[in-house]
Amino acid sequence: MQYIKAPMNYIGNKYRILQQIQKWFPREINLMVDIFCGGCDVTFNTKANHHIANDLNFFVIEIYKEFQRIGIEKTIVQIDQTIHNWKLTKENKEAYEHFRAYYNRTKNPIDLYVLMCYSFNYQFRFNTAHEYNNPFGKSRSSFNRVMRENLTKLQGIIQQIQYTSYDFREFDYSLMKAGDFLYADPPYLITCGSYNDGKRGFKGWGEQDEKDLYEILDMLTDKGVRFALSNVSHHKGDRNDILLNWRRTRKYHMHKINFNYDNCNYQTKNSNNTTQEVLITNY
Repeated sequence: MQYIKAPMNYIGNKYRILQQIQKWFPREINLMVDIFCGGCDVTFNTKANHHIANDLNFFVIEIYKEFQRIGIEKTIVQIDQTIHNWKLTKENKEAYEHFRAYYNRTKNPIDLYVLMCYSFNYQFRFNTAHEYNNPFGKSRSSFNRVMRENLTKLQGIIQQIQYTSYDFREFDYSLMKAGDFLYADPPYLITCGSYNDGKRGFKGWGEQDEKDLYEILDMLTDKGVRFALSNVSHHKGDRNDILLNWRRTRKYHMHKINFNYDNCNYQTKNSNNTTQEVLITNY
């Protein structure tokens, strides 16, 4: 199967392990809800009659809504025009910083996407005032050929998805019924993910968040909704006992996922410190 890569480099994306996790997904899905959709790699590559992609990061959701509104072809034209007007290149740091200041005043979603394309590691970073503050990606970042192709591949696909931006506790789960499927890829409680720490302009992730999510998954199970939860059971000597005890009590299935997180030094010389990513399913 040829997978579609999301047109943004969202931290924690599952593109490299789609084949591993999707072999455990249901074969037939009516409604698929990706409750922590991030860049939407899982959403774009999961077959279902209907899709809802939700994320607390409303900046990303607004980008996709704008892609929907004006269409992919016009989006690319607008991106190219913005790059030309602002003289954005891999070397022009001054132009990038002027453009970043402009975006923080105007908050146009397409401008944010362009800004991300020229930022360090293509990341979405915001301060507590929700101002974009990622530095310039000198000599590396740009709206390159691959990103253009990835965006082009969304033609038609993106129109089939409903985008929402709720805290996972506030989503309307009454929309889901037996035969539907929820995928959850929350921030991982025990890993180094910087999206955990609340320093990107959004609140962090703690034990209460973890427990609240499990209560929702239990509720969905009781009404016949299938779910798959990505998480980490062990990391650098730490163990997610909340996850493991919950899984054991409810007798959910746990599948080991092979993923080497090189950028977080997840693999160490001591094999006891190896990070283990898992997929929990209720079917």
